[in-house]
Amino acid sequence: MKLYKLSLALILGIGTMTSCSDKLDITNPNQQTSGTFGYTANDLEESVIACYNHIRMEGTYARVGYNIDVMRGDEAWNASQVWYMPFDDLTEPITDEIGQWSWRDWYYTINVCNFVLSRATGDDLSDRMKQIRGQALFIRGLAYYNLAGYYQNPTLITDYNQYSSLSGLYAANVQEGDQDPFAQYDRVLDQVEQDFAEAMTLLPSRNVGGEWAKGRATCGSAAGYYARALMQRHKYSEALTVLKAIIAGQYGSYKLMANYGDNFREGPAYENNEESLFEIQFLDYGSQGTDDEWTPVNTSANATQGHAIESNYGPGDCGGWADISASPWLYNLFKAERTIDGSLDPRLYWTIGTYEPEWEGFEYGNVAYTTKLTADNYLVTNNNYGGLPIAKNTNLRTGIYEKVVTGLHCGINLRMMRYSDVLLRAAECENELNGPTQQAIDWINQVRARAGLRNLNLADFNSKDKLFEQIANVERPKEFGCEFGRGFDLLRWGFFYSADRLQQLKEHGAFNFWTKADYEAGTYTYTPKDAVDYNSCSKSSYNSYVAGHEFLPIFQGTLNDNPNLTGNSANNNTDNSSYFSQKGWTVHPVVNL
Repeated sequence: MKLYKLSLALILGIGTMTSCSDKLDITNPNQQTSGTFGYTANDLEESVIACYNHIRMEGTYARVGYNIDVMRGDEAWNASQVWYMPFDDLTEPITDEIGQWSWRDWYYTINVCNFVLSRATGDDLSDRMKQIRGQALFIRGLAYYNLAGYYQNPTLITDYNQYSSLSGLYAANVQEGDQDPFAQYDRVLDQVEQDFAEAMTLLPSRNVGGEWAKGRATCGSAAGYYARALMQRHKYSEALTVLKAIIAGQYGSYKLMANYGDNFREGPAYENNEESLFEIQFLDYGSQGTDDEWTPVNTSANATQGHAIESNYGPGDCGGWADISASPWLYNLFKAERTIDGSLDPRLYWTIGTYEPEWEGFEYGNVAYTTKLTADNYLVTNNNYGGLPIAKNTNLRTGIYEKVVTGLHCGINLRMMRYSDVLLRAAECENELNGPTQQAIDWINQVRARAGLRNLNLADFNSKDKLFEQIANVERPKEFGCEFGRGFDLLRWGFFYSADRLQQLKEHGAFNFWTKADYEAGTYTYTPKDAVDYNSCSKSSYNSYVAGHEFLPIFQGTLNDNPNLTGNSANNNTDNSSYFSQKGWTVHPVVNL
């Protein structure tokens, strides 16, 4: 028996040795590698889908990556006084791993994009391969746009082959001869501009229809973000040329939705609408899986595929985590101007969840989810600290369900760039280049008309500084209040580098703690809606600002892992104001409107 087994083994072994041929050299489709995968358009389509999937993770736009910028702005504050506190106070320590999540998740995204681009290359690409390349370029540009805006001097890796060696994988973010952290910042934004510019030439417009009108990046998406990237470094002339082309329909047909609220509802009737240049796709309520998938390393087949923005914004009494509130400054900015017919700006309804007499009979009425709000029942974000609830990008005003389902469950697509941003940016560029002009006023008035507000008059703006003030601290906050992007605006405007602008930020970011019990006991007489006096407020998010911390520090663990990395201005408490002055840029002085 033993001899038989041995003989059989020898025969099988000899057979294996002598029958090696191409017919047996097959690839296991369940164990593909980068050496066998990605050589067909079908393969690369799967990789592009992975690129899109990565921008819906914890550190990109599903929660932390989105809300860090909201907290950095002056339109919101930390109502929980726990989660997001260091980002709100601009005191993120180098030892906090949460501050590294955006770095981690955007580099996951970049890695996949670089793989796609390594395959979709050459001068004779088919139309399908051009579209694949264009999408990878757009998403990589988006990734580096975020990394530069958060971390100032991230590592720049654009060649997939660079990952094949440790020296390439552990690349440096500072080159020999660099005098300041912004040298790398400029290199990264140069690449961002290059990626968006090429994507504009490769991608179809939303007018093609199908998937291009329902969630994929288009030439309009790339053009819009190209203009954003240009404006980040005050390239107003180049940006205005692109913005005018978008307005003229060169990159697809866009228009303002008649109802502002349609930009913040879920469902095919509202999402990927004619105002949206680019949005993050999430599955609608009731159509998701059950597993919260927070990080790129999770691969659950039953992932929820929603976001947790609503969980952060939702009031505690409505089941939310009660973390982030709208600033009293933003609320009172809305209340300062009535519509032509004497009502409230409808954008207030969709931005802040407060009771207002004007909301009776308007849209879903005075509701918080399905709970009726009353004049004498103040709904606050956090029961211990108060706060005005943020309604935007939540179902607080839509009547879909009665309580927040916390986690990655909200199905509202995040509209990351809307046509109203194109109009207001065009007005800003026009003002920077030519001073107050009727053209700039006309673009602003298009956005105001949708809200039912009176037209602005050119005669009321006798200087570039005054019209800038109107755009920066009236029009943009009311149109984009509590959305991603305000922190990026503050960076490009240089508000951290001017004493009067920094003081203005402190005043905008001021708030008072408030509990219903203390209010009813007469401990204080103010309400969460009242304007806040900075000199007597409970706190302002910007009081703790230290030079350099307009950016996030690079996590110490990441610096330890890669000895070639150098910390940025937040790691070193470096004043970045010289970057502005060396570029010849000026910070607009505060103007009373």
